[in-house]
Amino acid sequence: MRLRTTAVAAFGALALTLAVPGSASAATGEFQYTYTGLDGSPRTAVLEDPDSGECITLPEVADPGSSSPAHSPRNRTDEYALVFTEPDCTGDSFTLRPRTGYGSERLKLRSVVFFR
Repeated sequence: MRLRTTAVAAFGALALTLAVPGSASAATGEFQYTYTGLDGSPRTAVLEDPDSGECITLPEVADPGSSSPAHSPRNRTDEYALVFTEPDCTGDSFTLRPRTGYGSERLKLRSVVFFR
């Protein structure tokens, strides 16, 4: 009888744990990319410990009508980075692996989302 009660309590605790939404998490590390500045020179930007599971439109290249896309991403976070050619995580995409993922100047991006 006691074993059954313990098992039911454990199952209930597990179900409650799975039902409660987790807290927001962040990828640990840096995500770096290059964009063209207003003066035409290349600039480097960094996202430090970006939020996981949330689409991030890169502010320097958010408007396709007035800027070229960013390029040469470097994923130095502990999560995968899924980069997109358009704002709001739309368009073509490419996945960069954690810690060592990178793309050349040919890989264009305007937004990114991080995931495990």
